[in-house]
Amino acid sequence: MNVTTRNEKLNPTCINKHHTLKKQIRKMSTTTKLTYIYTTKATSFKTTPLLGPNLSSTSSLLLLTNYSDDNIFAFGLKLRPTYPRRSRRNLTSAPGAMLLPQNPVLSDICATAVSGAVALSILRSFEEAAKRRLFEKKLNRKLVHISIGLAFMLCWPLFSSGQRGAIFASLTPGINIVRMLLLGLGLLKDEAAVKSISRYGDHRELLKGPLYYAATITFACVVYWRSSPIAISAICNLCAGDGLADVVGRRFGHQKLPYNRNKSIIGSVAMASAGFLSSLGFMYYLSSFGYLQKSWEMVLGFLVVSLASALVESLPISTVLDDNLTVTLTSILVGSLVF
Repeated sequence: MNVTTRNEKLNPTCINKHHTLKKQIRKMSTTTKLTYIYTTKATSFKTTPLLGPNLSSTSSLLLLTNYSDDNIFAFGLKLRPTYPRRSRRNLTSAPGAMLLPQNPVLSDICATAVSGAVALSILRSFEEAAKRRLFEKKLNRKLVHISIGLAFMLCWPLFSSGQRGAIFASLTPGINIVRMLLLGLGLLKDEAAVKSISRYGDHRELLKGPLYYAATITFACVVYWRSSPIAISAICNLCAGDGLADVVGRRFGHQKLPYNRNKSIIGSVAMASAGFLSSLGFMYYLSSFGYLQKSWEMVLGFLVVSLASALVESLPISTVLDDNLTVTLTSILVGSLVF
């Protein structure tokens, strides 16, 4: 086999064939390790099944060997390896921790059962705590507020990729919407549940804050899902941020905000800090499964969203509009601008 060098002159016909060959090769972007061996005696250009269909050429042969970026071939062509891009499609198709990867539908059903069992166990635990008066009533309610949404997000990797996984995942908070409606309307009786998640023990309260809480988490899950930092920031600021703002503000909030005497400075600081730090935690958690790519730009975006959410939560409008609505909507709107 005679191998030409870069210094050998090629006739016009051969040059045209080389240009045609280059165009054909560029389309074969799935291979990153190629060495092109030019021979004058080869009568056909063949590829392996991994490289695609046969390509015709009277003077070239393609062999699958070790390839480096510095390979320069007979016709003076320097090829660059192609690497998979971290596109949104690639991120959403990450397998994660699916229970049954070979059967995505059955896996989603099992994941829904697991996430529902986790949420129910948390609710029952705090209902029992309320009965035994292990925590102060307001603290017990806020602990439910903080834990349910964050535990729900921890179950996200169990679901399959795409919209089907998002819909199955949203069934857990979606069922809770129906439950809040039934309890709030008095069609379903569960005194322990009412006491653990309402302010004053009135079942009609569940038609406001608790219902908004379940609805906004469901919305963030279905619309944005786990590959979007918007969903992360919305749920983290709602659960960790708003929840800790009340807990810290009631215990240490002696210095009130000048524009809202019902809110404290330390409570707003706690909300921004908790929302931001929990968002960072879930950024690392979900990126470890390949659902999103962590970056400093995303970190800065989480900080902006958390500060904006804390600011809106501190405004006097919270006496008119429920924080579960304003915090989540602010996170989604600001997140849509910064991410």
